[in-house]
Amino acid sequence: MFSDPTVNLSKFGLSDGMKVVDLGAGSGFYTIESARKVGPSGHVYAVDIQKDILERIRTAGATQGLRNIEVVWANAEKIGGTKLREGIADRVIASNILFQIEKPEEFALEIKRLLKPKGKVLVIDWNAGSPMSPKEVFSSSKAQLLFEKAGFKLEQSFMAGDHHYGLVLTKS
Repeated sequence: MFSDPTVNLSKFGLSDGMKVVDLGAGSGFYTIESARKVGPSGHVYAVDIQKDILERIRTAGATQGLRNIEVVWANAEKIGGTKLREGIADRVIASNILFQIEKPEEFALEIKRLLKPKGKVLVIDWNAGSPMSPKEVFSSSKAQLLFEKAGFKLEQSFMAGDHHYGLVLTKS
C-alpha cells in the first residue's frame, strides 16, 4: 500500500476545532483530510511555495464544501517564513518534504514556533531503499534526531505505507 493520509492521520489525534498547518502541502491530500477531521470549527493552513499547487488545494476544498482551509504562499525553510503567528497550531504536518529541504534545522524550528505547547508534528517521508524513493532520502533516525535537537520528544514511529515511515513528535 502506498502512503494513505487517512490512516496516517489516525495516529495523530486530530479532533474538532483544532488548528493544523500542512507544510509543503503539495497534493493537498493531508490538507483535505485534516479539514474534514477538524470540522467547521477547526482550521487548516495549507502552506507551499508553489502558487499553482495552492490554487488546486483551494479549488478542491471548495468543491468538497470545506470552508476551513486557508492557503498560504510561504517558505517554511526559515524561521518566520510561513508568515503565520507563533503558537497558532495544535498540529503540524510535514509529509514528503524533509528529503527536499535545504535547511532542515530551520524547518524544525519553524515547526516548533508554529506549535502550541504540547503540540504535535506528523512527519511522513521516504524509506531508504524503496524502489520509488528519491535518490537522497532523509532517514527516520535522522528525522527523529533533528526534531529532538529542536526540542521535541518522539511519541511514536510507524510504517506509513510500503515506501514511507511516520513519526509523531510532541513539542516539549
